[in-house]
Amino acid sequence: MSQGKYKFIPSLLYALTFLFFFSCQKKGKTYFETIAINNIKLSATPKPGSWRYHHDEKFQQFEDFQKSKKIKPQPGKNTIYLQPIGDFDTLQQKEIELTKDYLKIYFQLETKILPVLPNSIFPKKVKRIFKDGQEQLWAGYVLDSFLIKRKPKDAVVLMGITERDLYPIPEWNYVFGLASYENGVGVTSIYRFANGHLTDSNFNESLLRLMKISSHEIGHMFGITHCLNANCVMNGTNTLSETDFHYARACSLCQRKLNSSIPYNNKKRLIELKGFFEKNHLNSEFSRTQQDLNLLQ
Repeated sequence: MSQGKYKFIPSLLYALTFLFFFSCQKKGKTYFETIAINNIKLSATPKPGSWRYHHDEKFQQFEDFQKSKKIKPQPGKNTIYLQPIGDFDTLQQKEIELTKDYLKIYFQLETKILPVLPNSIFPKKVKRIFKDGQEQLWAGYVLDSFLIKRKPKDAVVLMGITERDLYPIPEWNYVFGLASYENGVGVTSIYRFANGHLTDSNFNESLLRLMKISSHEIGHMFGITHCLNANCVMNGTNTLSETDFHYARACSLCQRKLNSSIPYNNKKRLIELKGFFEKNHLNSEFSRTQQDLNLLQ
C-alpha cells in the first residue's frame, strides 16, 4: 500500500505542474497568437487563373520581414497622404474620404487628403483612348514623372487616386495601380472598382475594393510581401473577383509584421475598425473584426 502511495504522489505533482504550466502558457499568449485561430488557411492547390497559380512566391517569415529593407514611419515623416487626380463627383469624393478614414485606422497613422488636381496636368502623350471608349492614363508617368516629385516632406507614403483608367505599357489593356515601394509612392484608379460608373447600389463594393487595394499597396511599401499564410488583404490578386474573395483583414502574421514597424495598440485598432465597418454597413468585415475582439475578452 505504501509503495503505491508513493508512486501516486509524484504522478499527482506532475499533473498539477503540467496544468499550472499550461495555464501560464495560455495566459501568456500574445495578441497575434490569440487571433491566429481566426485565420482562414489558403487552399493547398490554387485555382487556375489565380495569382498563386501563376506566381511561385517565397513565404515571408517574420524573421525575413525583420531583415528586409523597408520604409518605416519615423518622427517628422509619419503621415499617409492621398492625392486625388481628376474630376470627381460627390460619390467619388465620399469614397476617397472614407478610404482616408479607413487607412488612418488600419495603419494607426495620420492620413490626409491633398487638394484635388485636374487631369489637365498630364500631357496628351501620356493619354490614350481605350477600345471601350474611356480615356486612360499611363500609370508609369503618373508615378515616376509626377507623384514621386510631389511627395510631401512629412509623408511616409503618398498614394495617388485617379478616376481615369490606367495602363502600364502600350501592350497592356489596363492596370489597377502601380507603386514604387522604395520611394513609398503609388497610384491606383477607382475606374474599374465600379465598372466605370459609381452609384449608390455599387458604392460599398467599390469602396471595399479601394480600401483593400490601398492598404495592400501601402502594406508592400512597409515591407510586407504577398501573404501565403491565410486569407488576407496581403494576398496577391489577378482580378477583381480575386480581390473580392480576399478579406480586408490582415492575417495574424501580417498584423505582427505591421505592428513591429508601427507600435500601435492592437485592441484599440480592432475597436476602431469594428466601428468603421459597422457605421458603413460593411457587414462581413464587421463580423470578422468582432470575432477577433471576442477572443480578447
